[in-house]
Order: sequence, then structure tokens, then C-alpha cells
Amino acid sequence: MPVLCSNCIDKRAVLKRPKTGHSLCKECFFWAFEEEVHQTIVAAKLFKHGEIVGIAASGGKDSTVLAHVMKLLNERYNYGLELMLLSVDEGISGYRDDSLETVKRNQQQYELPLKIVSYEELYGWTMDAIVKQVGRKNNCTFCGVFRRQALDRGAIMLKVDKICTGHNADDVAETVLMNVLRGDIARLRRCTAISTSSEGEGVVPRCKPLKYAYEKEIVLYAYFKKLDYFSTECIYSPNAYRGHARTFLKDLESVRPSSIMDIVHSGENLSVREGVKMPVQGTCKQCGYISSQALCKSCVLLEGLNRGLPKLGIGKHHRLHDKILSKQPLTEKEERKLKSVDF
Repeated sequence: MPVLCSNCIDKRAVLKRPKTGHSLCKECFFWAFEEEVHQTIVAAKLFKHGEIVGIAASGGKDSTVLAHVMKLLNERYNYGLELMLLSVDEGISGYRDDSLETVKRNQQQYELPLKIVSYEELYGWTMDAIVKQVGRKNNCTFCGVFRRQALDRGAIMLKVDKICTGHNADDVAETVLMNVLRGDIARLRRCTAISTSSEGEGVVPRCKPLKYAYEKEIVLYAYFKKLDYFSTECIYSPNAYRGHARTFLKDLESVRPSSIMDIVHSGENLSVREGVKMPVQGTCKQCGYISSQALCKSCVLLEGLNRGLPKLGIGKHHRLHDKILSKQPLTEKEERKLKSVDF
């Protein structure tokens, strides 16, 4: 006997929501998903009427659903936003070039302006060239740091007021777990924030409209809406630290489906006792980007690549920052230590 939609009690249910357990037909699921995103936007006051908002678009399921839902809700509820697509080309052959073709199709489908910024244009390096030098063990560190700054630079070029990203509940829960395992209290305090205020010159505020949306439901929404998205994983990501947190989270979810939201809420309600020393936010002396050190992570990583010392930005080498700023040569012992890479 077919199961009826638990909302309209009229049509046949096509799915059981992972988030709530309700059996819904396609139309009721679409409405429920879109309304929840709308409530998230309204409750957190993510946008103001008249703002220019850049949607971080990779061509993947999250950013494609985000672009679709943002355009739909902007028209349905008259947010009064001017939406644009912003993509970063990391220079990964056989992966990013294909996904950017999806983004270009999305641009046509949603009739939104598109800006693409590339690592090669901004840093003089592609991820393919970086991986050749640093190997596959720490390559995600380079990519993550460069992509964050590239998004800000692209947003400044577009003169947007805010960037919205496709981070979902699973992503946030994974980040909470990673920061707990690393003992990174500073990042743990801010990783669950749904929006960030402007942290300094050259940094555009960001927000996560899909923060409370389960990854499974985003996939179902994209599937039933027949959205055009790119589904291949990055060829350099199998060894990423996040992958281990993701596997652990999926195991937890199979036993207790609410564990994803439980971890997110735990991160939100975290309080740090008084007296715990936290890094002080400043600016990089070389490029002016936000940093708690004399040099931002991006500049240190780039310096390491340009000097042929790939380990310079991996681990704690803050004592070398003054030498880098003053363009002093490193000792033979320091260079030998920073050149060795585990491939």
C-alpha cells in the first residue's frame, strides 16, 4: 500500500525526510525545504533590502541548490537583493575546468552575472603545480587558505556587500568535530556562526543560508528539481583531514540521525572559561589581509612555494616571519627542514 504524504494527505509520498522523518510528496518537500531556508534567513537577519550578494558557486550540489533557492526566495519574498555568482578556479585539470562549465550553464539558467577568479591570476600558481611541489598530504591546506582569500578578492572586484556560501549542517558539524580533535578553541568558537561581520579591510562578510539543511535533503532537492550540478569529488581530496571527520559523522548519523544537528547546537552553545588566551586579530604586514600573526597564512604559504620550501606554511614557523618580511635568507638547517615533504 503506497504511503501518503503526511502533510497534504493527498498525494503519494516520494521520500522520507532524513531531518524530520516525515513522508512527503515532491511539492510538499520543496515547500518545506524552501520555507526552512527562508526562516533561517529571516531569523538570523542575514540580508538587508538593496544589498548586492555574491553566491559562492562551485558547480556542486550545495552551491547550485543555494543559487536556485536564493533566486526563488528573493523573488517570492521580495528580499530586494541583487544576486551574482562568484567562482574560484583553483587550476585542477579534469575537475575544476569541468565544474566551471556547470557554473556557466547555471549562469544562463538563473540569469545571474558571473565572475571567475583564478589562483594563477591571483597567486601565480595553480593547484596542479602546487601538488607537484608539496605532494598530496597537505595540499588541502594550501587550497583552503587560497580559496578563502580568493573569494574575498573576487567579492571586492564585484563590489558585493556580502558573500553567501553553500555550507550545510553536515559541513558545520564536521568543522566542529575537526576543531575539537585539533583543540582549536579559537576556530571552535566561531565555526558555527551563521554569519561573520566584516573582520577588516579586504574581508567581505559571509553567511550560510543552508546552515540547518541536511546534506541528504540538499541532494534530494537537487535530484527532484532536476538541477544541473557537478557531482565529482576533487581528485586531490581523498587524503583530506575533513574526510575522516565526515566518515565518523556518517557513522554517528546511521545510529542517531539527529547527531548532526546535536553537534551543531553543541558548537553554538559552547562557552570558553574566562582567562583562556585567544589569538588577537590583526592584519598581515605584507598584504593587509586579516591575520593573528605578522604574516597571514596565505603569504607564508606563497613564500614557501616561491622559495621552494613547501613546509614553510605547514605547522608552526612563526619565528621565521621576521626573516621572511625582511627578505633574509634562511640557514641551511632551516631550509633542509622545510624542503622535506612526505609524498
